[in-house]
Amino acid sequence: MTVLAQQTDLSMFGNDPFWLILLKAVGVFAFLMGTVLISIVMERKVLGWMQLRIGPNRNGPWGMLQSLADGVKLMFKEDIVVKGADKPVYILAPILATVPAFMAIAVIPFGPADSPVSIFGTETVLQLTDLPVAMLYVLATSAIAVYGTVLAGWSSGSTYPLLGGVRATAQIISYEVAMGLSFAAVFLYSGSMSTSGIVAAQEDRWFVVLLPVSFLIYMIAMVGEAHRPPFDMPESEGDLVGGYLTEYSSIKFAFFMMSEYIHMVTVSALMVTIFLGGWRAPAPISFWESANTGWWPLLWFTLKLLAVMFFFVWIRGTLPRVRYDQFMVLGWKVLIPVALGWLMLVATVRAFQNDGRSFSDILIWVVGGVVALLLVSLVVDMLRDRSDRAKRGTEPEEPEFDPMAGGFPVPPKPGQTLPPVPRRPSRAERHTASVAAPAGEESGQAGPDSDAASDARKEDGDA
Repeated sequence: MTVLAQQTDLSMFGNDPFWLILLKAVGVFAFLMGTVLISIVMERKVLGWMQLRIGPNRNGPWGMLQSLADGVKLMFKEDIVVKGADKPVYILAPILATVPAFMAIAVIPFGPADSPVSIFGTETVLQLTDLPVAMLYVLATSAIAVYGTVLAGWSSGSTYPLLGGVRATAQIISYEVAMGLSFAAVFLYSGSMSTSGIVAAQEDRWFVVLLPVSFLIYMIAMVGEAHRPPFDMPESEGDLVGGYLTEYSSIKFAFFMMSEYIHMVTVSALMVTIFLGGWRAPAPISFWESANTGWWPLLWFTLKLLAVMFFFVWIRGTLPRVRYDQFMVLGWKVLIPVALGWLMLVATVRAFQNDGRSFSDILIWVVGGVVALLLVSLVVDMLRDRSDRAKRGTEPEEPEFDPMAGGFPVPPKPGQTLPPVPRRPSRAERHTASVAAPAGEESGQAGPDSDAASDARKEDGDA
């Protein structure tokens, strides 16, 4: 395998006539909006099937026009602007959340660069444009989108939207780091940052096979980046009423909802491009010589995109929402350290391959490095446990945790445990106790209420 980085040839871009560029831009926009409409209906239908209910079935055949009906309904709803809002920023926030979500799709390849198609007699590539640093452009556009969420929460002049905006800021920053590190491993292996170059590097094997850890990290990070369940903390209705959307209505609310689904389609298209071979046909179909030529790649790309979007719906219907602190621990203490370690491993392997080392030498060095790292971590853990035991021996014991100490029940802190809950006696035990009670009274072992019970029995007898 050739491991030296090669400059991606982008000479086929920028040569189209203006009318064709405009037509391709409209086509990409229509593809994105059509996929968004399909994803909304698909989500409601699939969730209905998972929960054994019908789902939307009124608007259009099989309810397929439900998302279109929802959009029309939102357009005609009353547009309310709260009195304490910063009106210019309040109006600008939905636009800032929606526009960057459209921009990332411009560098997604829908077909090969070396096999153009004919559109009205003009040969062109099934991709709007490409850049030598296209993946950095994608990261930049996704970073801009967070401003719409933050400004929406701040400009509303309300507490709960502000909390939702702050949550969204911390969430996106945290998971963008892990996402960028997963991209870095792909850059090292493909030798390119352009999307068409990354797809071209997957000719022999998809990166989901070569870089499985990067794939798993991106799969988790993209769900957190898109604010999708179980990571929808910025909008969690149980905690924040509606998150940063609480004070929005009508078309502004529709913009935020549309931006979320557009973002979902964008990160799904990125997963297909980076890890699932992009427009390349799956393994059985790829043996057909014409499978990756003409308009066929657009079909394979669309099918892969729908499969990834089904994954979004699937985890929404199966996984419960996690706590926010658990979510942040997953991002900073699990995903980022694992991504850094995996990136160092991939860089080491690529350096050995560039030096012409054999596979056995690379395997020995990698396994030896992993074993040495595990031994070092084991020694560090042993020393930490010894110091913790010594510290516990010198410190006074903490009083037992009382959840009602302040007059109101509070949850335990880390390291504290709730007192055991007294077990409720079973029905058989209660029956045995009630039968044994008269015998106890006769033997002179009556309880404190025995006198009252005896008086009651005497009164019943007198009656």
